[in-house]
Amino acid sequence: MLEGLLPSIGTLLNELLELLLRLPVVIIALVVHECAHGFIAYKLGDPTAKRMGRLTLNPLKHIDPLGAICMLLFRFGWAKPVPINPMYFKNPKVGMALSSLAGPVSNVILSFIGTFLYVLSIRLGNLILISTGITALYTPLMYVCQFFAIFAILNMSLAIFNLIPLPPLDGSRILSIFLPQKAYFAMMRYERHIGIGFMIVLLVDSYFLGGYITWALSFVVNFFIYDLFIPLFDLILFFI
Repeated sequence: MLEGLLPSIGTLLNELLELLLRLPVVIIALVVHECAHGFIAYKLGDPTAKRMGRLTLNPLKHIDPLGAICMLLFRFGWAKPVPINPMYFKNPKVGMALSSLAGPVSNVILSFIGTFLYVLSIRLGNLILISTGITALYTPLMYVCQFFAIFAILNMSLAIFNLIPLPPLDGSRILSIFLPQKAYFAMMRYERHIGIGFMIVLLVDSYFLGGYITWALSFVVNFFIYDLFIPLFDLILFFI
């Protein structure tokens, strides 16, 4: 009887540990994402975020509880949007696009760094295990590698998700540069409705249609992490 419970208990513990590893990653990814929006807007002449105290790494200023939970569970989520006033920009559409692009770019950079640390931790971990022969080090070293893997994947996931060109995601602001004024104002007018509709589509797809959207997003994320970044760092470290 008890023996049959052991695998399920082990699985539960592993899932709990992974959630604990994800938590600081989610906080870092969301906070840096929003700070990047506000920082670039500030550099382009908009002091709104600075005046409202949003140019800070304090998680309490940025974290949206529901968005953070979605990020923890589904790898795609959001934070409290940093307030940006396009009237301060010389070119409002370009200013909004650059400010919006800053968030995903910051997460791509973090993912790039995380992947490097993941590859480096694997190599150093193997070196430590081989040189010391202390098998008890395997588990803590494994969790270090897992943390950097989660760091890389979650940051890239946040970047790719936010580049979808639908309101209220960052991709819609970037797309606005290429839209005629009439189409742009129509999209902004129905931004809230489009956003709610998109979330409903995501939920329906995840629970009833097989998760094709999530699969497509994960495919892009895995391409960057496993097909581009990891081979690049493997090659670099090979010559060091």
